Amino acid sequence: MSTIYDVAKIANVSPKTVSRVLNNDAPVGEATRLKVQAAIDQLGYVPSTAARAMRSNKSGLIGVITGAISHNPISGPTGLPDLFILQGIQTVIQASSKTLLIGDTGDDIKLVAHLIRTFQEHRVEGIIYVADCHQQVSLPVQNKNIAIVLANCFDDQQTPAVIPDDEWGQYNLVKQILSAGHRRIAYLSLDKTILATELRTQGYRNALKNAGIDIDDTLIICVDTLDQEVSKVLLEQAVDYLLGLDQPPTAICCGNDIMALKIYRMLRSRGVRIPEDISVAGYDNYLAITESLSPSLTTVDLAYREIGMEAAKLLLKQIDTKQYHSSTTPSYVASPVVWRHSVQPQSS
Repeated sequence: MSTIYDVAKIANVSPKTVSRVLNNDAPVGEATRLKVQAAIDQLGYVPSTAARAMRSNKSGLIGVITGAISHNPISGPTGLPDLFILQGIQTVIQASSKTLLIGDTGDDIKLVAHLIRTFQEHRVEGIIYVADCHQQVSLPVQNKNIAIVLANCFDDQQTPAVIPDDEWGQYNLVKQILSAGHRRIAYLSLDKTILATELRTQGYRNALKNAGIDIDDTLIICVDTLDQEVSKVLLEQAVDYLLGLDQPPTAICCGNDIMALKIYRMLRSRGVRIPEDISVAGYDNYLAITESLSPSLTTVDLAYREIGMEAAKLLLKQIDTKQYHSSTTPSYVASPVVWRHSVQPQSS
C-alpha cells in the first residue's frame, strides 16, 4: 500500500508538501500541486482518514444507534417511525459532507453500551440515539466530551433531545373537529403505559375545556393492550357501547391510524356510514392507510422526518460550538393536522 512518502518521492517534493496538498491547509504553487496530484493518481494513493482523525480529532463520522433495521416488517408499520427519523438525519448529515455510521440494536437494549463504545473507538464526532416511540430512556454513561442527541426520546440527564409534541397534536386535532361543529367527541386511546397516551389524552381534555365543553369521561376508553386479541375485543365492545348511548358521539378520535382502519370496518359492519353518520380521525398519518381508506382519513402527522432533521441540526451545532450537553429542555416538533374527508361538519 502506497504511503505519503512514496507520493513525495515520485513528485520530487517533501512529505510535508504532500500533506499540505492533501489537507489544503497551506499555500502550494499550482505546478507543485499538479505534480503531487499526478503522483497520487499514478500510485492510487488513498489518505488514511483514521490517521487524519487522530491528528485533527475530526473524523467526519456521525454515529446513529437505532433498531430500525432489525424491526420485523411483517408486523406492519411499527418499524416506520425510526426509519423515517433516519431519513431525516441522513438528509441533514449528507448536506454537511459528513458520513453516517449506523449501529442497529437488534431490539436488544444491552447492545447500546457496546455500540456507543464502538463509535467512540472509531472517533465519531457525535452520536444520535433514535427510539421507535416517544419514551424516556436511560443510556449508559458516555464520554461527556462528545456530542450526543436523543431523537424521539428523552432522559433525566438533560441530554439534548428532540421529541414530538403529542399533547399539542391531539389538542389541535380536537380543536379543529370542534370547529367543524362537533360537540360529542369520543377518544379511543392506546395502552395507558405508553407515554404518548397520557399526553394526547391531556390534549383532548384541554381542547374540550378551552371550548367550554364539559368532559364526559365515559367517552374516553382505552382499547389497546399488548395482547392483540384482547385489544380487538375491547375495540368491538367500545364501538357497541358508544353506538348504544342515548347521545352517541358524532366523532371518534382513534389512538392511531391502524385503530381507525379497524373502526372503519366495525362501523360499516354495523351499517354506520362514515362520515355521514359518524366522523372518524386517526393519528400518525401512515399514508398507506390514510390515503387508501374511503373516505380518506383525517389524522395528525407525526413529523418523524422533521424530528430526525432537527436532531441532526442540533448535533452539528454542538460539534461546531463544542458545547456539549448544554440543553436543559427537549426540543418539541409540532405534529400538524392533515384534514381529509372522514370528518364531516355538523350542522348546528
